[in-house]
Amino acid sequence: MSHKHHNNNPFKNPEDLEEAAKNETSAEENEESNEDKTSGGEAESELQKKYDTLNQQYVRLAADFDNYRKRQEHEREELLKFGTENALKKMIEVLDNFERGKKALENVDDCEKVKESFNLVHKQVIDALTKLGLETIETEGKEFDPNFHDAVMRTPTSDKPEHTILNELQKGYKMGDKVLRPALVNVATSES
Repeated sequence: MSHKHHNNNPFKNPEDLEEAAKNETSAEENEESNEDKTSGGEAESELQKKYDTLNQQYVRLAADFDNYRKRQEHEREELLKFGTENALKKMIEVLDNFERGKKALENVDDCEKVKESFNLVHKQVIDALTKLGLETIETEGKEFDPNFHDAVMRTPTSDKPEHTILNELQKGYKMGDKVLRPALVNVATSES
């Protein structure tokens, strides 16, 4: 019943009307709050279940990621160790030849024999490093590239175009696209 309906009733006195209106309002509120408690409790329980599920998924994902990170780190360490091991094995062969050459040249006075031995070992060092992926950076006659070259000298000239490398002062090396050491070069500049 609404409040207006009570006012139209001539048999009730105004105090009774107020009391009835209060009782009616509080009864409606109680019904609503009971419905809210029931549906609110169910909704809260449902939300708690969803939260627990998501939390478990998150914890599992975090653990999986941590395991993945540790596995990647271990694999990277193994690759570095394996790479270093292979490099050392190749260089041991070169070291052996240095030792043999040193013994063989102890009583040799012939410079040509010394040069020949030196060149042989030098070639073996280059071959071993090339097999490991070492490349020489090209310089003379090439255009200066700051990604691969370090210009330590500039020489004004009209014989070559500007920014052309005139000569190499120290070899540069790279492995694939990674520069291990830039080449030190003398670069042509225009004469003023």
